[in-house]
Amino acid sequence: MRKGREWIAARRFIQAITAKKWAFLLVGIAFLLGRAVILESLMPFAIAYFAVIYFLRRDIYPWVAISLVAGSWLAADPAPMWIAMEIAVLFLFLKGLEAYEKAELQSAPILVFASALLVQMFSVFIGDELSWYNFMLVVVEAALGFVLTLVFIQAIPILTVTKKSASLKNEEIICLMILLASVMTGAVGWVVYDMSAEHIMSRYMLLLFALAGGAPLGASVGVVAGLILSLADFGAVVQMSLLAFAGLLAGLLREGGKMAAAFGMLLGTSILSIYVGSQADVMSSTWESVAAATLLMLTPRSMIRTISRYVPGTNEHAKSQHEYAKRVREVTAERVSQYSEVFQQLSRSFGQLNGTAAAARNKEDEINHFMNAVAERSCVSCHRQKACWEDKFFHTYNMMTEMMTAVEEDRVPAGKEIPRAWSAHCVKSSQVLLDMRQQYELYQNNMHWKKQIFDSRQLVADQLNGVSQVMEDLAKEIKREGQTLHLQEEQIREAVEGLGLSIQGIDIVSLEEGNVEIELYHTFEKGFDECRKIIAPLLSDILGEHIAVKSEHPPAKQGEPALVAFSSAKQYEVETGVAGAAKGGDLLSGDSFSMVDIGNGKFAVAISDGMGNGERARQESSAALSILQQLLQSGMDEKLAVKSVNSVLLLRSSDEIFATVDLAIVDLYTAQTTFLKIGSTPSYIKRGNDVIPVTANNLPIGILQDIDVDFVSMQMQSGDTLVMMSDGIYDAPGHAVNKELWMKRMIAELETEDPQEMADALLEKVVRHHNGEIVDDMTVLVARIDKHLPEWASFRFPGVSRMERPRTVS
Repeated sequence: MRKGREWIAARRFIQAITAKKWAFLLVGIAFLLGRAVILESLMPFAIAYFAVIYFLRRDIYPWVAISLVAGSWLAADPAPMWIAMEIAVLFLFLKGLEAYEKAELQSAPILVFASALLVQMFSVFIGDELSWYNFMLVVVEAALGFVLTLVFIQAIPILTVTKKSASLKNEEIICLMILLASVMTGAVGWVVYDMSAEHIMSRYMLLLFALAGGAPLGASVGVVAGLILSLADFGAVVQMSLLAFAGLLAGLLREGGKMAAAFGMLLGTSILSIYVGSQADVMSSTWESVAAATLLMLTPRSMIRTISRYVPGTNEHAKSQHEYAKRVREVTAERVSQYSEVFQQLSRSFGQLNGTAAAARNKEDEINHFMNAVAERSCVSCHRQKACWEDKFFHTYNMMTEMMTAVEEDRVPAGKEIPRAWSAHCVKSSQVLLDMRQQYELYQNNMHWKKQIFDSRQLVADQLNGVSQVMEDLAKEIKREGQTLHLQEEQIREAVEGLGLSIQGIDIVSLEEGNVEIELYHTFEKGFDECRKIIAPLLSDILGEHIAVKSEHPPAKQGEPALVAFSSAKQYEVETGVAGAAKGGDLLSGDSFSMVDIGNGKFAVAISDGMGNGERARQESSAALSILQQLLQSGMDEKLAVKSVNSVLLLRSSDEIFATVDLAIVDLYTAQTTFLKIGSTPSYIKRGNDVIPVTANNLPIGILQDIDVDFVSMQMQSGDTLVMMSDGIYDAPGHAVNKELWMKRMIAELETEDPQEMADALLEKVVRHHNGEIVDDMTVLVARIDKHLPEWASFRFPGVSRMERPRTVS
């Protein structure tokens, strides 16, 4: 506890020191802005700065006001009285609005404009002369105050690092430049060894931003700084072009480090000084550049990296964005892992409840409880109770056990059939048997509901465990996607552009072997199909595995780039065909089928046959398949998914509703196929001239609370054809024929290998077998497994090296 308090105290002390540091900085800036003068007589900086500080740093606004007035007192043309009056009028406006709770930062520019206009108008009226020129200067100064307030609102939070955004907009960067250049105007007139302080500060700022953001930012800083300095000193008009050119050269040489950037700035300033100035001006400019370069050498590298992080387009900014995204993914993955642990704990809790309940269910205790209940109803009012249960306890207990066995086996004797040993020992034996039968019915109901609760708890525990596993897999996937992939993105971009194709952007979702996902934005012409013919083979060569186009999304608006998704091409592919007919030629069949890619390189085909025919059967079969499909796509275990579907169908209605499920899941990487049959007919695998049956004995889902789920796993081969069917197809030959042999012969006689043609032909044979009559709902689904052959072969492109994949997170 004591260490925790010490840590809190230390943190508060550091925060106080940091706050004071920024307070001193803001007060120092106020002093320079108080000295700043542009166009020889305009001083719009002070009141704009005070207005923004009043809203953003209410704790130091008195010191800022004093510093502004003091700076104005020491200006080249002192005007402390007018600055103080502007601040006073603005302060009164603010207090008046606060009385009505209307004072907001958005109103600051209007208040600055009004305050400056009132005070300066008053100064004109009490002056020596009235002229339209003086009135125009008043309006210009008030308008400049309005604009500068908007600029300072954007710039001051950046300067004090109170802005939380990880990057700056271009407008915010320009506002920061204007603020810094305005501060430099406050140093106009300061000379150190014939060197102007504002020139040294402007070139130092230019070097900082050129080194951090490159040539565009360096040139922009030069233009802004030169413009504002030229407004403060008409003799410094040449500084605009000089600083812009120097910033451009410094930014172009930034890759060489501080020395190269300083050399570029020195070269740019010297060249222009030679053409536009005298020898003395050239030497003065050179020494000012040397002083700025010296300050740059003394600047820590971390400060430059910090500036770069906020400038869009720099490597540091890209790294910070990736780091931020990585932190977000890590936090999200950790939160998902915590949720997974919560579900796992809930699953264990339900499992423990069932374990406790199972341990508590002792057969002997239940029998004793049953006998006590019978004795309380039959023996309490009997005059022989003491003789039976005290003097002859064991004999009575054995007789009651025999009676209970007879009731349990449903062979209760009636009247004269009661054994003499029972009637001789118990004078109310017939009444005892009647009470025992009633209690046994209650006991059976009690056991039934206890088992229902037990099974429900177990199902909930299994489902919670399945959800926990899905969330844990999701957390691993999030961590895996959080790897730094921008280097690989640049490598792919360079390789594609090396072929003469220009792409708008590229995002790597995953580089896991066998599960590659890459998204690419392009504006290619239609009809040439560059993505399939060129980019996919190139990616295959770079990654060392077959890459194919997964999907193409046209742009939402004309002129926008199109999105193309590339993914790993599976080792095997599945071609499907389906044919069906409703009973009696109706439109609605009770059978449902599904063919879907469930992710993770697996493809599922399934048939479900609802009880009966028509709309109700269709609803049950489609509900079973749709729920099963969604659970499998979410990543849930197959066995648990089937049990969940079974429980849902049980709870949907109190009627007797059931549906068969015939499911096959094909691994597209290995062709290993898992069959799951719940009350369904056999499936068949056609391999050349052989037909291999796949059977299992399970009841349909929706009948029993607890069902046994058995999986049959088989290794499929390229060229194998899987034939799945509902009972309307399988039961077509009738009871007098061996259905399995008949179906094997029908499949073997099929001459085509096309899945759709096979499904149509098999359905046609069954219908012809019944002379054109459709006696039941019929559905046949055919899936052919073949080796995947890429449409375009990969090729070697000179200069493109094999990509190094990042290590996956385990």
